[in-house]
Amino acid sequence: MPACPALFISAPASGQGKTTVTAGLARHHARLGRRVRVFKTGPDFLDPMILARASGAPVRSLDLWMVGEDACRGLLAEAAANADLILIEGVMGLFDGTPSSADLAEAFGVPVAAVISANAMAQTFGALAFGLARFRPQVPFHGVFANRVGSARHAQMLRDALPSDIAWLGHTAKNTAVELPDRHLGLLQADEIGDLDARLDHAADALADTALAALPPAIEFEPPRNTTDTSNAHAALPGLLDGKHIAIARDAAFSFIYPANLDLLAALGAQLSFFSPLADEPVPSAADALYLPGGYPELHAATLAAAARTAASVRAHATAKKTIVAECGGMLYLLDSLTGKDSTSQPMLGLLPGHATIGTRLAALGMQQLDGSHGTLKGHTFHYSQMTTTLEPVLTATRAQDQSAAGEPVYRAGPIVATYMHGYWPSNPAFAAALFNGEAF
Repeated sequence: MPACPALFISAPASGQGKTTVTAGLARHHARLGRRVRVFKTGPDFLDPMILARASGAPVRSLDLWMVGEDACRGLLAEAAANADLILIEGVMGLFDGTPSSADLAEAFGVPVAAVISANAMAQTFGALAFGLARFRPQVPFHGVFANRVGSARHAQMLRDALPSDIAWLGHTAKNTAVELPDRHLGLLQADEIGDLDARLDHAADALADTALAALPPAIEFEPPRNTTDTSNAHAALPGLLDGKHIAIARDAAFSFIYPANLDLLAALGAQLSFFSPLADEPVPSAADALYLPGGYPELHAATLAAAARTAASVRAHATAKKTIVAECGGMLYLLDSLTGKDSTSQPMLGLLPGHATIGTRLAALGMQQLDGSHGTLKGHTFHYSQMTTTLEPVLTATRAQDQSAAGEPVYRAGPIVATYMHGYWPSNPAFAAALFNGEAF
């Protein structure tokens, strides 16, 4: 079995600095010439952009429900065979969610380093560390790291509060040059942070002399147990998209794309090309299908409204009855209009009847699945917008933890399939291929 040093970076809650610490560690080891593979727990598009920049390698998702345990096992085994270090960033708090970061760490025996934001905290740091280490003793625990520490004296107080059998992995001070900026859906996209590399280098410098930066023990990662698992699209279902040319919108407005989804399309035989609506680039005329992913159309609504060449090409694609698959922000782009948080409305493409308004409160969040003639496609939803339309759903997702509760609707209008749900296509390659082949599902 392949073996590789591995560490799971978690925390007691969101906002503790997990991504900053994980990215800083990745940049530190990459600067030493090590091959670093970083994974992100759960559904996330933004953190992986930062982590990929820090490590210099693509970042894949790990999730026991959405990705599946056997597929996660395969991703880790592949990484262990080719990397010098594996880092896994958790989601939310260590024990939050079902399945949780703790479940993932336990499943694969990866030791947990807990990042605790120590701002406005002293001896309670020890109580938090005690709880994280003892709450589920079967979860492997590596130690604790203090973030946003006020002074050397403050760091010593935190360290003194720890039980003797919980390892102190070091600390970093409050530093605005290191913190990563965010907005309503999470961190800013990597390409939007002009000084991102400088921030990553500062984070790497801050971590370099801490115990956290030492290589953790090597772990053996068992190859997948179920060799017939359909999540392994490379072996299971080749050729379902042979000869299909899929055009994909990709820029700051349409960037919420799982790398694994693109890998799947290519593995199934599709040719992929990319274009930028923000640059008013047209859909490639040779494309048989179009994918409009999620992102931030609301932040660029005026630019999108003025992108006449892109608009004409998308409308021509639809008129030719060529498939369009649109998720979340991609679906909003197809509506009649979109109103941002500033109450300004912009006309969109008018290919789907309806209107969307960006709100100030979260409208939907969580894991969901679609059950159709090709089986179950898993994914998630996360958006602040509310949409009104006269379209009737052709399918409705269910929630992962309560399958009796309705999730996001799926709409079909001519060649267009649209939904708020972000599908993780390797969870069901046949379902994904049906979407792009324009088949019933």
